Amino acid sequence: MKLEGKAIKLGDNINTDFIISGRYKFAITDLKELAKHIMEDIDPKFPEKINPGKSIIVAGRNFGMGSSREQAPLVIKEAGIVAVLAKSFARIFYRNAFNIGLCLIETDTDKIDENDLLDIDLDKGTVRSITKNINLEIKPFLKFMQELLKEGGIINYFKKYGELKV
Repeated sequence: MKLEGKAIKLGDNINTDFIISGRYKFAITDLKELAKHIMEDIDPKFPEKINPGKSIIVAGRNFGMGSSREQAPLVIKEAGIVAVLAKSFARIFYRNAFNIGLCLIETDTDKIDENDLLDIDLDKGTVRSITKNINLEIKPFLKFMQELLKEGGIINYFKKYGELKV
């Protein structure tokens, strides 16, 4: 499975309230509307940086820390982000993201800068910055994890296949 897109760079400890402010928790229930407010507390112009289907968040350590609200990964996916690369992820955020089919990749992100064009190959376990002509090694994704991502998450996978085929 391959993905590509431009990097939108963030730092360490991006919590779920930064991803989508808690003030919208009950005020906005429509995901399309909620996605318009992604990361607005740390960068009010963040939504303007997103090219749906061609943008990748690149962050530091502990991405997705905080509450276990599924709204955070749902908003990232709804906004059109194809993947999130980070040095590490909060455990609950990681699980919630894969459950909905949002691709998360752990790697050293120090060499990636804002607007770098990235090419990700989940089969080979590589992230390549086309802009800088550098490769980052990642752990190759197991086939069933790639299938979950392709189907849009575990619920869609089970609706289609009825069981997990490992």
